[in-house]
Order: sequence, then structure tokens, then C-alpha cells
Amino acid sequence: MTDKDKSSDEQPEQPVSRFHVPELNEMPEDIRQRILKVQEKSGFIPNVFLTLAHRPDEFRAFFAYHDALMERPGNLSKAEREMIVVATSSVNQCQYCVIAHGAILRIRAKNPLIADQVASNYRKADITERQKAMLDFAMKVSQSAHLVDESDFEGLKVHGFNDDDIWDIMGISAFFGMSNRIANVSSMRPNSEFYALGR
Repeated sequence: MTDKDKSSDEQPEQPVSRFHVPELNEMPEDIRQRILKVQEKSGFIPNVFLTLAHRPDEFRAFFAYHDALMERPGNLSKAEREMIVVATSSVNQCQYCVIAHGAILRIRAKNPLIADQVASNYRKADITERQKAMLDFAMKVSQSAHLVDESDFEGLKVHGFNDDDIWDIMGISAFFGMSNRIANVSSMRPNSEFYALGR
């Protein structure tokens, strides 16, 4: 097919990251196995895994902390944890995290509308007052953590959050602040598969 035969609106394939992305066979065995397991479960390899494989030690540390925050048992549901990611990633203008975690939120909440609502304006989203209070705090951690004070803790406790829950909200917001910045500076591209998941 020549260039003339291609549709005028067809886009060239975009790189996963501005940094070198190693081939699977170039990666350390533990990282390769983790990626293959993710591929088997989801049907594709999320680009965050490929991008971070550029730095194996940081890949391991990143996903260990990610899993400790996002998979731990506690009073925050897995969907609520994803709400925190989507809301704070939106204000940080992180396309990758909004798209990828928006897909996970739709699946975990079993709600095809929730991710778009939370990303655009969580205060108008169809979520509970408790969840809005959670996201208010997550946003303050993300954007102005130096202003967090005892009144913020008291406000959360009115909604039934305990100190462990508050740590979870804080940790997720702070961790994804870092993740958002890595994704933005590396030009990490969301996989096209994410857009349709949970719709």
C-alpha cells in the first residue's frame, strides 16, 4: 500500500514512550514474567509496564508500592482507590493515568459512566458524599499537601474514615502524583484497548 492509498485521517503509530522501550527478551526474567502474566490476564500489555522496564530496579520498586497501596485490604473499596487515581490524575493532566485507571474504575465499579464523571468533575459525579469527602482530601494532598491540617482529618472521620483509611487516601494520591509526572514527561501513551473497557 502506498501513502496515497492510506486514508487521510489514518494516524501513524505513536511510540509508547520518549525513552527506549526494551524488547521482552531483553528484560530481566522476573519483569518479563510479570509482564507476560499481565498480558495473559488482560489480553494486552499496558504501556506503563513497557515504559518502566527501561529501569528494572525502579520498575520493581514502583509496582511493589503500587500493589501495596492498591491491593491491600481495608475500608476503601478497589473502585474507591481507582476514583482517587482518576480524580487526581485529571487535575494533574495525566492522560495515561486518566485513561488507564478510568478503564479499571469502570470495571471495578461496574458503571460505564463513573470514570468520565470523576475525571471531569467529581463533585458532580454520581457518587456518595463520603466518596466526595475522600476525593476532596485526595485533591488537597495532590495539590496543596502543605495545607493539610487537623480539620481535614476531623472532616474525614465524620464520614467514617479511620487513620488507616486516611493513610490510604494520602498514599494513593501522593504515589500517583509521582506516577503522573513520570507518565507526562516520558510521553507514556495510553493503549487503545483501554478506551473501550468497561463501557
